Amino acid sequence: MNKRMIVHTIGRILQIQSLLFLLPLFVSLFYREGTAGSWLLCSLATLAIGKLLSFRPPEKKVLYPKDGLIIVTLVWIALSVTGAFPYMLTGTLTGFTDAFFETVSGLTTTGSSMIADVEALLPSIMFWRSFTQFMGGMGILVFALAIMPRVNKRSFQILRAEVPGPTVGKLVSRIGTTAKILYSIYIGLFLLQIVFLLLGGMDFFESVLISFGSAGTGGFAIRNANVAHYNSTYLEMVIAVFTWLFGVNFQLFFLLLLRRFRVVAENEELRLYILITLVSTLIIAQNILSISAGPIEAYRDSFFHVSSILTSTGYRTVDLNQWSLFARMILMILMFIGASAGSTAAGIKVVRLVIMMKGARQELKRFLHPNRVFPLTLDGKKMPESLIRGTGAYLFVYTMMFLLCMTVLAARELNLLNAFTATLSSLNNIGMEIIGGVVDYAALSVFSKLFLCVIMIMGRLEIFPVLILLLPSTWREH
Repeated sequence: MNKRMIVHTIGRILQIQSLLFLLPLFVSLFYREGTAGSWLLCSLATLAIGKLLSFRPPEKKVLYPKDGLIIVTLVWIALSVTGAFPYMLTGTLTGFTDAFFETVSGLTTTGSSMIADVEALLPSIMFWRSFTQFMGGMGILVFALAIMPRVNKRSFQILRAEVPGPTVGKLVSRIGTTAKILYSIYIGLFLLQIVFLLLGGMDFFESVLISFGSAGTGGFAIRNANVAHYNSTYLEMVIAVFTWLFGVNFQLFFLLLLRRFRVVAENEELRLYILITLVSTLIIAQNILSISAGPIEAYRDSFFHVSSILTSTGYRTVDLNQWSLFARMILMILMFIGASAGSTAAGIKVVRLVIMMKGARQELKRFLHPNRVFPLTLDGKKMPESLIRGTGAYLFVYTMMFLLCMTVLAARELNLLNAFTATLSSLNNIGMEIIGGVVDYAALSVFSKLFLCVIMIMGRLEIFPVLILLLPSTWREH
């Protein structure tokens, strides 16, 4: 373990965050809120902490695999701590625990909130709250890798630890260039959504905030009525389509730019992602047809919420409690599945579903033909045993952690339904209650709030980077 390099990297990332505080500062000045001093103090305090941690450059700059996991987890905690400063300094949230929860929820793109009346927020706070989703969507460390002038080849460990999914590949030979490509695609889609929202008549400031949520698949509401406030089929479809696009593996967009259309078309995860979307939309639309104004409205509402929940975004246009239990159960299953690996979405990921389905089919064939060998392939390539083994291990740990977290919350202060809802929303990074059990996060104890913060970070980083901090062997030098 290279402890000095770990501390130095955390310090450099905090320095980047100190610059990002200048964006809401400009918003504050533009709207003449009188909070510019608070934002400047946030920036300077974070800069000072970052400088202090990175003051002494390490002699040994190499990063080992476990170093990448440790850096990612500690950076996300550090960013959440400093990101809570604005809520407290502006008086939006008085307690550190509530401010920390709000920041973690934004950075992990969960969308659970301590704030009941979002329309009463200052524009700069509303901007920062939405911007944290954008920061966490693709990952602040991926952003850092994209702008750092010199990136060690071992930094690929950081990319693997932060980008969701069982497999992460370099698009080009240089890891820094890979990060630049990923963020260029990310920002390009973000800007394109803003343009489409403006064409639909949405205010520029609100179109930016909504696009922050769609890009990061976070879903923080900027209106008390959520997206239903706009009452526009066009705007709803723009948000739904772009939300769905941000759930696609970003490597496929790069392949499209290279005109490798056949490779994209034959991608098995993308095919299943499309199939799940279409089938779920069709089934739910038929189920809610009797309570909708007509077939068009039923399919519109169905697609919007399938897209929103499958990508772990959480935007909504209707009260889902009015839907049947059958329709909500389908949405709950989608919460578990999630979207594609290498996207900004959370959940188990469609590619793991592909691997599990292929593994189950292989076992059935072995029962019929025990002496034959049936290799598992993905996109025409043989899957390595490490990928299959890792998928099984992740699903086992995910299930155990889900049950453990739910049990802890139920033992503390929540009933079983609320404990299930809070765990499902936090571990899958989608702050939406679907099957009942609405959780008042602001009323929870300090322990439960902090525990949910841990669950949200675990969900965003796919559990292992957080768990590795608890292993004694992690902190040994050799």
